[in-house]
Amino acid sequence: MWQELNNTLYRKLVFKDFSEAFAFMTRVAIESEKMGHHPLWTNVYNTVEIWLNTHDAGNVVTEKDKELANKIDALLS
Repeated sequence: MWQELNNTLYRKLVFKDFSEAFAFMTRVAIESEKMGHHPLWTNVYNTVEIWLNTHDAGNVVTEKDKELANKIDALLS
């Protein structure tokens, strides 16, 4: 579930292992590149944390962030 925190959309995801987390990040990277909109994220072993906001709009949440969040959610299905 995405949370709006400090002008970002935030989500923490826990996977079975590092390989599953990294595969997910690869899929997100492909979608992000298509949109020209890239997340701030971290990965430690099986945990991926993602923060989305739009730098060009003054580091606030925009429709672009919501669109990427929806694409990320779809990758989890």
